[in-house]
Amino acid sequence: MEHVPFLEKARGSLRFEVVEGRQTDRWLVRVDKGDIDVKHKGGNADCVVRADRKVFEDVVGGRVNAFAATLRGQITVDGDPSLLVLLQRLLPGPSDAKGRP
Repeated sequence: MEHVPFLEKARGSLRFEVVEGRQTDRWLVRVDKGDIDVKHKGGNADCVVRADRKVFEDVVGGRVNAFAATLRGQITVDGDPSLLVLLQRLLPGPSDAKGRP
């Protein structure tokens, strides 16, 4: 379990469904007042995020903004999207962003 100070007021869970062909990997992320727990499994969640593996890898790698990908229809979000916005802050930004390498 990891503690992230800027998430100390956040509580909730996200399930990421990463699709590759006919296979879907599921990751469950729980946030409880800054404590983050990640498990490679399914389960009930406040927000379910579904994306193709390539898009997901681009989001995690900081090459694609998750919210922008949602607006383009590359990611589907069911439930509370504010959790996705909060967790995106944990991911790297684009390499050309100000103040970033």
